[in-house]
Amino acid sequence: MLFSVKKIAVLLSGLLLAASVHAAKLAIVIDDFGYRPQQENQVLQMPNAISVAVLPNAPHAHEMATKAHQRGHEVLIHLPMAPLSKQPLERDTLQPEMSAEEIARIIRNAVNNVPGAVGMNNHMGSKMTSSLPGMLKVMQVLDHYNLYFLDSVTIGNSQATRAAAGTRVKVIKRRVFLDDNQNEAEIRKQFNRAVQLAQRNGSAIAIGHPHPTTVRVLQQMLPALPANVTLVRPSQLLNEPQIDRPAPIPAQPASKPQPKPHNPFRGIGVCRVTQPLAPVPATRAIAVVAESIQQSPLVQKISNLF
Repeated sequence: MLFSVKKIAVLLSGLLLAASVHAAKLAIVIDDFGYRPQQENQVLQMPNAISVAVLPNAPHAHEMATKAHQRGHEVLIHLPMAPLSKQPLERDTLQPEMSAEEIARIIRNAVNNVPGAVGMNNHMGSKMTSSLPGMLKVMQVLDHYNLYFLDSVTIGNSQATRAAAGTRVKVIKRRVFLDDNQNEAEIRKQFNRAVQLAQRNGSAIAIGHPHPTTVRVLQQMLPALPANVTLVRPSQLLNEPQIDRPAPIPAQPASKPQPKPHNPFRGIGVCRVTQPLAPVPATRAIAVVAESIQQSPLVQKISNLF
């Protein structure tokens, strides 16, 4: 069977698009924007799929959010939330015991201070995000702003997903912190871990900060991303399944052999072919595959463009 050049081009386009759909997706968010314009401007020179989270009360919050938005980067509000540990807090840090009105006021001011934001993630927040009553108030306010919530997962029992149930707020989760350790070798290790998680699970979100070491590592490693990994914005993962395939559990040596359980069901025999099947010519097999691809809705839609 002969195909025209036009048909071959359509088929190849369809195959490429199908392959891209199954590519691993990696989202990288740089937190704490608004304090270090020099390093932050270097981040904004990176691919615009790199997203930024801006502290709403930082001195350069409005400026850097505006610049990031204008350059095509996705902007999030990096909202301070109370941690369990004792440490200096940003102004207007959310506390679980705050009233719904006070939380609404803080989020409203944050939205005004971070123009162009389409999402929000927590700055610190182990105490706040582990409080279901507190996070219920947060999600009820976010429901009015059409913002998604990126859970930075600063504590294992975060209630963000549970609190968002019943609202229109979509919750996605951070998988890797790039620079808890600011040693370049460690940041490279965490970057590679994020890539591997994306390849294994289909997608992954990594969070870093505008430290000089983090900026250097990203400048060096982003151009060398594997071909099967696509850099995306967090909002492109809102409808992705939140998959977390655990590592296989190593087999434990048995203390002694266990008897096989009695199974009264013997199952059915294997169906055997009584006569050998006729071989299918390779040319016919290729033609069948080509026809199947050509008749798919995606390829037909592409072919209408020619």
